[in-house]
Amino acid sequence: MFRTSDIVLIAVMVAAAAMTYTIKRNAEVQVAAVHKLKAQIRTEEDTINLLKADWSLLTQPGRLQKLTELYQPQLELAPVGGRQIVGMDALPPRVLSIENLTAEKFDLEPDDGILGQDPIATGGIQ
Repeated sequence: MFRTSDIVLIAVMVAAAAMTYTIKRNAEVQVAAVHKLKAQIRTEEDTINLLKADWSLLTQPGRLQKLTELYQPQLELAPVGGRQIVGMDALPPRVLSIENLTAEKFDLEPDDGILGQDPIATGGIQ
């Protein structure tokens, strides 16, 4: 008949087989997850390449020039003048402190004429 050692060895073999199956199944799940992630990465790379191509098409100078000419009355665009470009050292310094930031009030009335505009001129444009 069976000895005690035979029963113990059979139990160890069954446990080892169950452990091997569990490890194999977990590995298969992980491999499937890796394949799914690789497919998502490929899709995202294709999307990025498509968006880059679309951006190149939309930013072609000829196309932008035609749009500028078409919408000139609405946009009121004008070429940049040489006096509009200044260096950083030509800009007036603006000192900010915590007191200035906390003391500012934004209660402008519509008849002030400057609603939505910054009342402080900081650029070189006059």
